[in-house]
Amino acid sequence: MKFTLSWLKDHLETEASLEEILNTLTMIGLEVEGVEDRSKALAPFIVGYVKEAKRHPNADRLQVCIVDTGSEEVQVVCGAPNARQGMKGVFAPSGSHIPGTGVDLKAGNIRGEDSNGMLCSEREMGLSDEHDGIIELADDAPVGESYATIAGLDDPIIEIAITPNRGDALGIYGIARDLAAAGLGTLKQPDLSAVAGGFDSPLTWEIADGIGDKCPQAKGCYIRGVKNGSSPKWMQDRLKAIGLRPISALVDITNYVTYDLNRPLHVFDADKVKGDKLRISFAEPGEKLLALDGKEYEFSEGMVVIRDEEGPESIAGVMGGELSGCTGETVNVFLEAALWHPINIAETGRKLGVTSDARYRFERGVDATGADWGVNVGTRLILELCGGEPSHVVGAGEEPKWQRQVTLDADRIRTRGGVDMEAAEAEAILQRLGFATKRDGNVITADVPSWRPDVEGEHCLVEEVLRIHGLDNVAAVSLERDGDLPPLAITQGQRRVALAKKALAIRGMMEAVTFSFMSEKDAKLFGGVDASLKLANPISADLDVMRPSILGNLLSAAARNAGRGYADAALFEVGPAYRDASPKGQDTVAAGIRVGRTGPRHWDQSPRAVDAFDAKADAMGALEVCGAPVANLQVTTDAPAWYHPGRSGTLRLGPNVIAYFGEVHPKVMKAMGLKGRAVAFEIFLGNIPMPKGKKKGKARGKLDASNLQAVSRDFAFVVNDDVPSDKLVKAATGADKKLISGVQVFDVYTGEGMEEGKKSLAIAVTLQPKDRTLTDEEIEAVAEKVIANVAKATGGTLRG
Repeated sequence: MKFTLSWLKDHLETEASLEEILNTLTMIGLEVEGVEDRSKALAPFIVGYVKEAKRHPNADRLQVCIVDTGSEEVQVVCGAPNARQGMKGVFAPSGSHIPGTGVDLKAGNIRGEDSNGMLCSEREMGLSDEHDGIIELADDAPVGESYATIAGLDDPIIEIAITPNRGDALGIYGIARDLAAAGLGTLKQPDLSAVAGGFDSPLTWEIADGIGDKCPQAKGCYIRGVKNGSSPKWMQDRLKAIGLRPISALVDITNYVTYDLNRPLHVFDADKVKGDKLRISFAEPGEKLLALDGKEYEFSEGMVVIRDEEGPESIAGVMGGELSGCTGETVNVFLEAALWHPINIAETGRKLGVTSDARYRFERGVDATGADWGVNVGTRLILELCGGEPSHVVGAGEEPKWQRQVTLDADRIRTRGGVDMEAAEAEAILQRLGFATKRDGNVITADVPSWRPDVEGEHCLVEEVLRIHGLDNVAAVSLERDGDLPPLAITQGQRRVALAKKALAIRGMMEAVTFSFMSEKDAKLFGGVDASLKLANPISADLDVMRPSILGNLLSAAARNAGRGYADAALFEVGPAYRDASPKGQDTVAAGIRVGRTGPRHWDQSPRAVDAFDAKADAMGALEVCGAPVANLQVTTDAPAWYHPGRSGTLRLGPNVIAYFGEVHPKVMKAMGLKGRAVAFEIFLGNIPMPKGKKKGKARGKLDASNLQAVSRDFAFVVNDDVPSDKLVKAATGADKKLISGVQVFDVYTGEGMEEGKKSLAIAVTLQPKDRTLTDEEIEAVAEKVIANVAKATGGTLRG
């Protein structure tokens, strides 16, 4: 919404400075988006008097002019056809920046004659596209005076942002009302009185049956004998300042009232209307109208039009028609002021793709009494600027029932808005905003004015009081907190997603982001899908089911990379995998694959093919970062069918599956188009148990470090081939949990000297004393416990 400062002061008597007005507008909810002060750009331009003008001796179309600037006489070479001796124009001295052309003016010599400035046209001034000649000023224009001042271009243009609920602020009068309520001046009342008519209107209104609230009321006035010329300069200047192009007095009047009072109007050329009535009705599907913007629009069901006997003449509340538009030959007019339903206007405008000032206001709500006073204001301006004789006002329909009351308990201003205010002060603010009020103690009963359709309840009145009182007067109060630190903004589960990604990236894997879909053929390789996971309308034929596993997409990506020469890949993705379409049928999974070798070829190192232990290491690394109790996990050999049955495993915590890992089954590799070996893992982040709550004030346990030397002892046990190493490690660890700080497998041997079905597992056991150095006897006692525990748990014996 744009307006000029002088236009605002037509409605607001104030001594406030521009800065005070701008600050107040923002504080009352009408945020200032910008201020344009044209006087700064036009500061160098002054009134010049052409004292002498003679033909250029070396150019037929140029004149050499002597221009009196009030302080000196300057020679200017000018090519304008209307430049002549005795006229007054706009003079720009050398060194001026010409806004219309973007040129910095310099002194020069044109065909042998010096030129030290220029006489300007409107286009060169950046005021319009007019360039047929230089600007001619009135004879009484003071020589040497600033052109911006005498032309009224020193009037700042203010632009504010309007929220959708504040349709009343789409009129300058409404903005002035808010500023006056905020104590920035006195509101001037516009003249909304009726104009006496002298005859019965030849045109009348008719509202068709079924229109209902689409158009509750329409008013009009027939004015005969008008003269439609140009609007006065003051009106044109204001319209141009806010970005509107002056057209003619009749059209400019409707635009002016739209911005001035938020009351859209429309003027029909009455002699072009067929019949004796204008009828408001629904459009017939397929009907067309050539609108004032020069475009033809086709109507559809539900759209409302104004029609005469031959068809539509206007898109109701949006835009008038070209056939009944006013021109310079217009003599008799019919002024329309009607009320339209906001939703219907919005739907019509959106479907037709028409944006207009009228639509913008009607869809946000206008004054419910505006049909009555709008026709009065428009008629008065037409009579003043175009002459003519008005008829009696004609109308159809009734003013909608807009009257309603809202109560406000003044205590709500404190509890909802944070301002402790007396009821009398709140009542005074509402009265200044146009609410009629009654007060009983702390309870205020307010009659909502006709121009505020957005005020619905007590909360609206609290907002009105607070914004006029000043939002900067609301005290800053800190929120109460349960503890010294605020709670986490994300859940532990959400944090685990980020932690898993970070851990896998640190391990040298590249993150992939794939579709949550895959082909049903590939899904069968990973257990198949439930019927509920088949897509009714897939985006592609090979993405027709929700993925049961992320591995299929990662293996497909690895195959594509291999086809482009990148055979060694390490990819991971954290995302959803689906078991069924139920709310609990989705798992958040961190999955990864390694394909090919462990690294590139190197002169000092021999990279090996990836194996199941690489996948297990990746899984364990991510699980540890996510807070899983990795020391307590059990390994079983029941991984799903897409893993190699002898080279894979499942990580469990009791009955819960935490992760799968291992080599990918050769049949799956072949089906996915991969050669060589691939290993993979799948971590079910939702199955990782949440950490147990800790006592308040203890985010983590204290560091329990020892300054005593650790002791390491090696053991080699002979066990059956089917005994997993982690079972032996856990048995050794449990021998003495206070002293044993770590157990690590460092050798596995099968072969010569070992019985068939047996293997040798060698472990290093680290003992960490806390309070004293261990004696040989104590170390031997722990060693005996280790041997006994391993024998009991695995049947293993010390290797001789």
